[in-house]
Formats: sequence, C-alpha cells, structure tokens
Amino acid sequence: MVRIPDAKVALSTASVYPESTATAFEIAARLGYDGVEVMVWTDPVSQDIEALRRLSDYHQVPILAVHAPCLLITQRVWSTDPWVKLQRARAAAEKLDASTVVVHPPFRWQRAYAREFVRGIWRMADETDVRFAVENMYPWRYRDREMLAYAPGWDVTKDDYRHFTIDLSHTATARTNALEMVDRMGDRLAHLHLADGQGSNKDEHLVPGRGTQPCAELLERLATTGFDGNVVVEVNTRRAMSTTEREADLAEALAFTRLHLASPTSANPPSRVVPGS
Repeated sequence: MVRIPDAKVALSTASVYPESTATAFEIAARLGYDGVEVMVWTDPVSQDIEALRRLSDYHQVPILAVHAPCLLITQRVWSTDPWVKLQRARAAAEKLDASTVVVHPPFRWQRAYAREFVRGIWRMADETDVRFAVENMYPWRYRDREMLAYAPGWDVTKDDYRHFTIDLSHTATARTNALEMVDRMGDRLAHLHLADGQGSNKDEHLVPGRGTQPCAELLERLATTGFDGNVVVEVNTRRAMSTTEREADLAEALAFTRLHLASPTSANPPSRVVPGS
C-alpha cells in the first residue's frame, strides 16, 4: 500500500515553449497531467481569460495556477505597472478557479515597487482566497562577477510572505541547499516548480533526475507531510527536435513526479490510499 497526497501534478505552459499555450493544454490532457499552470507571456492566448477557459473546458484540464508576467520579456504584458499585473493575475485566477498566483520578487531597478512589495503582497493576499506564492530566484552571474538583480532579494525566505513557491532549477542556479530552503519555508510552502539543474550560471530547468537537485527527496518529503499545494513540472524542452521528443521528456517528468510523490502507509498525512506494492 502507498499513500498518494492530495497535491496535484500540473504542467507549466512554459514547458512546451516554443510551442503555444494551446499546445500545452493538449499535451497535458494526452499525458495525464492533473492540470496546467498558465505562464502569462507574449502568446495572446495566455493573456485571454475566455480563451483559456475554452481550452480548459475543451481538454478537460483545469487551470491550477497563474504565473504573473514577471519576466524581462513580459515587461509590457498586462500593463507596465507591476501592481496592475498582479491585480490582473489575481482576477484571472479567481475567474479560472485557480488556487495560486506565482509571482517573482521585483527587479532592483523597480525601486518603488520593491519598497512596497512585501507589504503590498500581504494586502493583496488579504483580499482574496487565491494564494500569492512568491518564488525564490537567484543571483545573476557573468564569468566571475555576480549581480543581485532582485529586491528585497532572490532568497525570499529572508522576508515575510504568507506563501512561497520553491523552484529547484533556481536553487541550482543560486547554488543553495533546496531542502534547507524548504525547511525555512515550513508550512508556508504552497507551490513547487519541479525541474533540475547542474548549478551552472544559466537557469537550466532540466527534466527532474537529470541534474544535482534533490527532486526525489523533496517529493518524498512532501508526500509524508501531507502537502496539499501544486507540483508543477516546469522544464525546458526548447532543444527537442520534434513533438515526439518533447512529449517524451514531459512524460518522463510526470512519471518521475508520480513515482516519488508517494509514501508508505506508515506515514500519517491526509491522503488517498491506493493498492500497490
């Protein structure tokens, strides 16, 4: 017998890039993911709530999270005002029945936004049932130089947030201990971006199991603690030579996640129990 925790396994729409948001729904349905996390970016469909609802309904794949447009390439998506972006992400999550909005800490040059970010996230979280889960980032490096690009900082556990997202590709790039970071997050960990990395200067987002991060260990720990957030596969498949190769990577990531997101019945978390050996 094994216990399967209540956490759902979702596919980030970013995992199919350069394919479209619509393609992510199709692949998630075909491979058996529990849902998707929508990365709001330059694809017009990712910005259109009604188009997303139609895709979700057609493929019978729920939208579990919305990733606010926080990247450099999305600076003009949903306004240039970062607070407006978060308000629109919250509205999208509410309308799409998504439980979580993923948000990055501000860039350091967004000075006014950065000064109010911690207090502002608390205010917005108080206005909704949607979780604002702030994601760990990493220092930017070029050769032997390091630049702190985020404020208040890339290690979000040093600030007071109600909910966190941990990204294991980001812990690899930051060269920080992922399990210790999870310990600091404690019961405020609400969301996991599952990927791997080798600790290079680049944010690699490898298929879990292909890098140095404790992907299996973390999933097994979450299984024994009754984690009820979302586990989102967010990997880089840009180098895939075909749709078949891309889907093989995403199927491998899903199998890895389901394999390790389980625990013996001697554990005692809230969970579903299924036959097994």
